[in-house]
Amino acid sequence: MLDPKKVRLGICPIGWSNDDMWDLGDENTFQQCISEMKLAGFDGCEVGHKYPEDKKVLKHMLDVRNMTIASKWFSSFLVDKPYEEVEAEFIKELDYLSYVGATAINVSEQSGSIQGMLDKRILKDKRVLTDEEWTRFCDGMNKLGKLSLEKYGIRTCFHHHMGTVCQTVEETTRLMENTDPKYVFLCFDTGHFTFAGEDPVAMLEKFADRVGHVHLKNMRMPIVDKVKAEDWSFLKAVREGAFTVPGDPDGCVEFDKVFDLLDKAGYTGWIMVEAEQDPAKANPYEYAKMGREYITAHTGLGGEVVLK
Repeated sequence: MLDPKKVRLGICPIGWSNDDMWDLGDENTFQQCISEMKLAGFDGCEVGHKYPEDKKVLKHMLDVRNMTIASKWFSSFLVDKPYEEVEAEFIKELDYLSYVGATAINVSEQSGSIQGMLDKRILKDKRVLTDEEWTRFCDGMNKLGKLSLEKYGIRTCFHHHMGTVCQTVEETTRLMENTDPKYVFLCFDTGHFTFAGEDPVAMLEKFADRVGHVHLKNMRMPIVDKVKAEDWSFLKAVREGAFTVPGDPDGCVEFDKVFDLLDKAGYTGWIMVEAEQDPAKANPYEYAKMGREYITAHTGLGGEVVLK
């Protein structure tokens, strides 16, 4: 059982309002989102596009609900832009996250990303980096990681992601093996490895000691099979329901093995439920409760919420 003194349970707002396709969940307000998160039994969340840009306003709205920010997505362009330009944007995010109490920042390399392109096949059209580009990428991650940890006490956690230059186990392994473990952590995502045709458990066995943040996604494999057969884009896969939460009987991810490996590795940090779904098809509050109840039953995290 994971230690609730060391591991906290949160959820991402993407089930309420999608950050890539704003029409999904446009009707759901920020206050509804964080209130339902708390009602479902979560102590923290990540930042979505409907969240207040004013960090003081955000912190107040979370404080009154006894919640906090765990982390936030950061789009890096270390391969295609000058490092100094990326660092300047990174510092802005760190200032914001430091104020609201975050412990991690999730960095996704977006140079050449096709994740937001409807006309690109997510499993066939991704960019492949050259050796020189890999060197620039890894060096940049080391610099960002050193800056965030030494100046802000925030972990830089690399987020492998479908449609990006770091999608597969091979690519993620290359990044991990060529960055400093003191400064660059892994945002371990069960869904994106599964979607890529990889075994998330095998990856966690290899890099459990590098995990700085966790995203728990479940996958509906019949939908993923259609993605492969019909050459769908990432966004179409999301709309059609490729992702779901832990505890959904339609999913396929073996979370008990993930929990066990994190426990054995002495993981400290946040475990986040993150499943981008169409809220018109998958009610966010219902699926949030489903995910929380499953995780509580299997780990003890989250306590018992009796609200119906």
